[in-house]
Amino acid sequence: MLSIFKTFFWLGWISFGGPAAHIGYFRNTFVEKLKWLDDKEYAQIVALSQFLPGPGSSQVGFALGYKRGGLGGACMAFLGFTLPSILIMLALAMLSSQLTEATLFQSVVHGLKLLAVVVVADATWGMYKNFCQNKLSVGLCVATAIALLIAPSIATQMVVLVVAALIGMKYLGSEVQGSSKTFKPSILPLALFVILLFGLPVIAYKMPELALFSDFFQAGSLVFGGGHVVLPLLQNIVGDQLTQDAFLTGYAAAQAVPGPMFTFATYIGYELLPQAPIVGALIATIGVFLPGFLLLLGVLKNWQALAANHKVSGAINGVNAAVVGLLVAALYQPVFSSAVAGAQDIALILIGFYLLKQLKLPIVWMVAFFMLAGAVTGML
Repeated sequence: MLSIFKTFFWLGWISFGGPAAHIGYFRNTFVEKLKWLDDKEYAQIVALSQFLPGPGSSQVGFALGYKRGGLGGACMAFLGFTLPSILIMLALAMLSSQLTEATLFQSVVHGLKLLAVVVVADATWGMYKNFCQNKLSVGLCVATAIALLIAPSIATQMVVLVVAALIGMKYLGSEVQGSSKTFKPSILPLALFVILLFGLPVIAYKMPELALFSDFFQAGSLVFGGGHVVLPLLQNIVGDQLTQDAFLTGYAAAQAVPGPMFTFATYIGYELLPQAPIVGALIATIGVFLPGFLLLLGVLKNWQALAANHKVSGAINGVNAAVVGLLVAALYQPVFSSAVAGAQDIALILIGFYLLKQLKLPIVWMVAFFMLAGAVTGML
C-alpha cells in the first residue's frame, strides 16, 4: 500500500498538462518502467475510462491501483495522485485574495506545459504503434482525430467511440484465450451510485454539508470527457455565491497545477462553506470524484472476462484505435495550442524529445529542465 501511495504521490506533483498528459505519464511509469501491466491491458483501462462519466485520468489511476492492490490499492492510488493538487488548491483558496499576476510562476507553468507536449506526443506515438497495425484501425484513428478536430465536443467523442466499437465488433474481433464465463457487474457499487444520485437530492435540504455533497456528486455523475466539462456544471452550482473573478481564478489555477483538474471542486468547496472551509473543500472533492469511481468498480472486476468475448474484443480493438485518435486531437487542443506560442517553444520541445528518447533522461530531470527553461525564457 505504501509503495502504491508513494508512486502515485510522486506522479501527483509532476503530472502537468491535463488528462491526456496524465495518461502519458501513467503509461511511461506503469507500462514501460514498472511493468505493472502491458500496453494491451493499459489501453483497455483507458478505453473503459472513456466510456464512463468522471475524471478519466483519475479513473485510470484508480484502476491501476486496484489491479495492483485491490480496493485498498485503488484508494491509495487516488489519494496519492490527488493529494498534491488538493493541497495546492487549498493553499490557493486561502490566498485567493492575494493572487496577482505572478510572472515567474506563469513562466514555470509554461515550461511544464511544453513538457506535457513531449509526454503526450510520446504516448500517442507509442500507442499508435501498438494499436494501429492495419488499414482499418489506422482509418479509425485518423477519422476520430479529424472528427474531434473539426467538431470538438463531448457528443462527438461519444459518437466516434461508439462507432469505432461497432466497426471493431464487426471487423476487428480476435480469438481470445480465456474464460468463457459471462460478464457479471459488481452490484454493490452500482447500487450505491444509484441511491446517492437519486436519493441525496431528496434529503439534502436537511444540512448544508449534505447539500454540498449532493451538488458535487450530481456534477461528477454528469461529466463525460474530462475536467473542462465540469466548468459549466460547477458554475451552475455556485450561482451568485461566488464572484465571477474568484470563480475564474480557481478555474485558471486548476489548469495550472499538476494532477486532476477535478480538484477545482476543492477550491469551490472551500469558498461555499465559509463556516467550515476545509470541511467544505473535502466534501466537494469527495463528492465530485466518487461517482466515477463507483461506476468503475461496478464494471472493472469482470472487465477481463468481458474482454474475452470475441465481439467485445473486436469492440475494444476498435475503441483502442479511436483512443489513439483522441490523443492525437488532444495533442493539438488543448495541449499544443495552449503551450506553444512560437519557434522558441518548438525548439524546447525538440530538445525535450532528444532528452527523453535518446538520452533516456528520468522524468524528474525532465521536469527540472522544463521548469528552468520556462523561468529563463520568461525573463528574456
